[in-house]
Amino acid sequence: MKKTLAPVVIMIAILLATHQVSDACTNFLISKGATISGSTMITYAADSHTLYGELYYQPAADYPAGAIRDIYEWDTGKYLGQIPQPAHTFSVIGNMNEFQVAIGETTYGGRHELAHQPGAIIDYGSLIYITLQRAKTAREAIETMTGLVATYGYYSSGESFSVSDANEVWILELIGKGEGEKGAVWVARKVPDGYICGHANQARITTFPLNDSENCLYAKDVISFARKKGWYSGSDKDFSFSDVYAPVDFGAARFCEARVWAGFKKVTSGLDEYTDYVMGKVKHGGANNFATNRMPLWVKPDKKLSVQDVMGLMRDHFEGTPLDMTKDLGAGPFGLPYRWRGLTWKVDSTEYCNERAIATQQTGFSFVAQSRSWLPNPIGGIFWFGVDDAATTCYTPMYCGITKVPECFRGGNGDMLTYSETAAFWVFNQVSNFTYLRYNYMIKDVQKVQKELEDKFVAYTPVVDKAAEMLYNDDKNRARDFLTEYSVNEANNMTKRWKKLGQFLLVKYIDGNIKVEKEGKFVRTKDGMAVHPQQPGYPEWWLKAIVKSTGNHFKVLDSSH
Repeated sequence: MKKTLAPVVIMIAILLATHQVSDACTNFLISKGATISGSTMITYAADSHTLYGELYYQPAADYPAGAIRDIYEWDTGKYLGQIPQPAHTFSVIGNMNEFQVAIGETTYGGRHELAHQPGAIIDYGSLIYITLQRAKTAREAIETMTGLVATYGYYSSGESFSVSDANEVWILELIGKGEGEKGAVWVARKVPDGYICGHANQARITTFPLNDSENCLYAKDVISFARKKGWYSGSDKDFSFSDVYAPVDFGAARFCEARVWAGFKKVTSGLDEYTDYVMGKVKHGGANNFATNRMPLWVKPDKKLSVQDVMGLMRDHFEGTPLDMTKDLGAGPFGLPYRWRGLTWKVDSTEYCNERAIATQQTGFSFVAQSRSWLPNPIGGIFWFGVDDAATTCYTPMYCGITKVPECFRGGNGDMLTYSETAAFWVFNQVSNFTYLRYNYMIKDVQKVQKELEDKFVAYTPVVDKAAEMLYNDDKNRARDFLTEYSVNEANNMTKRWKKLGQFLLVKYIDGNIKVEKEGKFVRTKDGMAVHPQQPGYPEWWLKAIVKSTGNHFKVLDSSH
């Protein structure tokens, strides 16, 4: 009974958010040939104003014949139904299992006619975590995911998935069939070696090869279903999954595709031709009136990427582009690349928008899942995990073979309404929210510690790998114990270091002043007092904006007359 109920308890224990959990996420997919090390990577940011950042561990388990699993909708906790358990399930840490298979997602919604399927019991979140417990490869994961929705129906709206193992990286896009027909239509494409892909709440697969099962898989009725519904009448070779099932519009381009473009631009040159598109100027044409100026599904980076380069993809605010969030008036005097929600707003009945960047304040957690084919699975997979805003987080290595979660990431250590001094989520939020007050100054101090820690983790990785591999060859369980101790200690120590960073920032920037420091230590006078702080004030452009807005209200009058 205990084993049968364990997944249910885990599901319920997670602070389930509204549908916002999936409404604003960003994924990048990195093939082996696009990385310096020859590893594969996928990224994910779970962006929700109500999601608490925790790390969840599901141990491997054996089940008797007839055991069942209760299914609860990932976003709401609503009970949906039951499915049989397999005889054995694999251990899962976060979104990565013990065989280095990782899965991320972004919701694109798609045709509203397909959003509701009576009797369906598999939602997108359950689909991910059930599959991670059952699949040993990315291809097997795709087969499992599509098989589950075919058998039990698909409860959610349109979804893009990143699916990776130590050798292959795939993008899978899927949408339910709506009322009257069980299951879903879908297309999965393998990212070519040497290329990177991305998706951010907009379906991105357009046309696809119909006779290349090595690199493309799809539902047998993905085209015929659209024809039956009257949504497509062209040739099979011209069929576009996205343009038929999730046509791109201003919001999809500006709020979603722009994030993929920004990530691509960080590592690839020559994408300026898509600037109009990501600004929301979508052009249509051709026999099917599909969008004609869309970005490619994948691009080749100018140089091979390190794990730190990939972490950098998640920290973007459109810097250096026409959408740069640090440059317009909304950034305030200190270049803040964040805008408090809502996403759109009106002035004199005209609607305007805020930009939606990759890095955002409402992120619950994010990760870079790295899989390495040359190492035993429990050692080869590293789940680089961070909580809160990706730009101000620290990605900490959680090896996929670990058997325990650090206290700082433990589920139940605080929640969205309960502060905990030992929870990384609250420690990181204290730092990030204070940093937002004087961003262009304070972010440099945050990035310094961020780099210090992540550089250390990356430098330690080969040594930890080697020690773990030596243990693994002798005793697999000892190796996993070693990796668990390392991951747990580093995460908890990282959280303590971040708490010290928060204290440092408070001392340095209190009351709008900036204390004088040298080599990380505050400077005192010869009498032991604090040196008078710097008071840099506001930039000239901001002062001019105030005068323009207020006229002579603040003008100092000549009192000599």
